[in-house]
Amino acid sequence: MTITGIITALIVGLIIGALGRLVVPGRQNIPLWLTLVIGVAAALLGTVVARALGFADTAGWDWRELATQVVLAAVGVALVTGFAGRRSVSRY
Repeated sequence: MTITGIITALIVGLIIGALGRLVVPGRQNIPLWLTLVIGVAAALLGTVVARALGFADTAGWDWRELATQVVLAAVGVALVTGFAGRRSVSRY
């Protein structure tokens, strides 16, 4: 993978993560870097799912693949927010 591919994957991951974060209702107390990680993972997993279902290789912009990626990012953000909310922070 070239440096351009890595930078593109990070930008797409950030966008997918932000869209997933917007879909989840309420406030999410997770940092930007974690949103990026969730977005990149959701983008990769969404592409794998789209290829497995046979709708990843279409002409033009593939809205079904994008929707799959955003849904996976939303699930990831919701799970991470749920786990982060369960931690008890001691404040003295």
